[in-house]
Amino acid sequence: MRTKKTLAALLAVSLLAAGCGRSGSGDEETPDGGTPAAAADFGDLKGLCQPGDAKSKSAQGVGAEIQLGVFTDIGFTKKTEFVDAAEVFAKWCNEAGGINGRKLAPKTRDSKFMEVRQRMLESCREDFFIVGGGSALDAMGVKDRLNCLLPAFPAQASQMQNTGSDLQIETVAGGSSYSPYAGYYTWIIKEGYPGSAGSVGVISGDTPVTKVLEGQTKEMLTAAGAKISYSELYPTQGVSDWTPYAQAIKSKGVKGLVFLGDFASLAKLEQVLTNIDYKLDWIDANSNSYGPAFLQLAGPAVAAQNNLADLGGVFPLENAAQNPATQQVLDLFKKYAPDKQVTLQVVRAFVAWTLFAKSAASCGDDLTRKCVYEAALKETAWSGGGLQAPIDLSQLDAPQKCFNVEKATPEGWKPADFKPDTGAYRCDAPAYKFTADYGKPLTLADIGKSLSDFK
Repeated sequence: MRTKKTLAALLAVSLLAAGCGRSGSGDEETPDGGTPAAAADFGDLKGLCQPGDAKSKSAQGVGAEIQLGVFTDIGFTKKTEFVDAAEVFAKWCNEAGGINGRKLAPKTRDSKFMEVRQRMLESCREDFFIVGGGSALDAMGVKDRLNCLLPAFPAQASQMQNTGSDLQIETVAGGSSYSPYAGYYTWIIKEGYPGSAGSVGVISGDTPVTKVLEGQTKEMLTAAGAKISYSELYPTQGVSDWTPYAQAIKSKGVKGLVFLGDFASLAKLEQVLTNIDYKLDWIDANSNSYGPAFLQLAGPAVAAQNNLADLGGVFPLENAAQNPATQQVLDLFKKYAPDKQVTLQVVRAFVAWTLFAKSAASCGDDLTRKCVYEAALKETAWSGGGLQAPIDLSQLDAPQKCFNVEKATPEGWKPADFKPDTGAYRCDAPAYKFTADYGKPLTLADIGKSLSDFK
C-alpha cells in the first residue's frame, strides 16, 4: 500500500504515529545555556535549522514556538513512527536554533482511528500547520481542515477525499489521478515476471478504504497487461485458517499475487502456501511489510516465496551507509531516540518535516500559513535532502516518475533486480491515469471558499 497509497489498506496500516511534546524556548542557546546554536544541515539542505530573533506572533500557533499538529492513529495501532519522527526532528532542529530562532513544538493529534474530526477541530483552533503524520480515515477531517484554512504537509494521505485535497502538499510521489504503481506493476508484468501475466490474484481486507485501493490496483494491473484470475476479500477481524485461500490460489494457478492488508495476515497465508508446496512467481507484499517484523513472522516462507515491495522512490534503509541523508536519520535516532526503530514511515515523515523547515525559514519573521505553503510549491525537485527521488511539488496532480523495488530475503530486505537507471531508482515509469471513478479530493470551492481567503 505505500502510504497514501500504500498504507491505505486499513488493516496493515491505519496510519502510524504523530508527533508530540513541546520543547525549547525562544532563546538562541544550547540546552545547557552555553554557546549560541549553529545552523544545522540535513542531507544536501544547508542551514535547514538556524538561530535567529524571529518571535512575532504572526499567526495562530506562532510566537517563540511554532505549534504543529501531527496526526496519528497511535491510540488504535500502538505504532509510534510519526510520534518518533516528530520528536527526533524537533529536538535536532531546536538544538540548532529552530526556525530563525523559533522552536518547533509538535503536538500529537491522536485520532484513534475513528476520532479524526475531533482532532481536526482541535488542530483548527490551536495549530499553525499540520506536518508529518496521517490518519487512516483522513477523509473525515478534510472538510473541517479546509473550512479553517489549515494547510498540511502530511507524511501520507489515505482516502480519496483527502489525497490531493486543497491546501495540502504531499511529499509522496504521484498525484491522486494517477496510479502510483504504474512503474512497479509494468516492470513486474512486462519485464520481471512476464510469465505471470496470464494469472494474477488480488486479496484485500474488506474495508471501504481498501476496496478503493483494490479497484485501482486491478485497473493498473489490467492496463499493464495482466489478467486477474483470482480476487478475494478477507474479514477485518482476521482469518483463523488461511488454508481455503491458499488452496483457491493453487487451484486457479495464480502466479502473481497482490496482498492489500496487514503483513501478519500475509505471513500466515504464505506459511500455508509453502506447506501445500505452492510457490508463486511473485507476491506484492506492499511497503507495509518492509521491515524486520514481516520477515520474522513469515519465517521459512521468506525463502520459499518471492516477496516484493515498491518503496515509491524512497532510498532503502538497509543501504543507508551509501546515502548521507538516510544515514543522518539513523544517526539522529541513535542520539535522540535510541530505543526506537527507523521505518519507512519515519523517513516519509522526515521528508515532510524538512519541507516545512525549509519553507518556514524562508518566511523570516513574517511567518504565515500562506507564505509557508507558497514557498513549498516552488520546490520542483524535492527530495527531503536526499531521502527520496526528487519530485516536483509545483505539480500537485502529476504521475510518478521514479520507483524502486525491494525483495525479501532471509538476510533482510534488499533491492530487487529492477534495473535502476538513476542511482537507486528507476525513473522511466509510464503515466497511467485512472479511468474509473474512485472519488475525488475535496477543494476549497466545494465548501464555498477560495485561495483568496487563505492568509
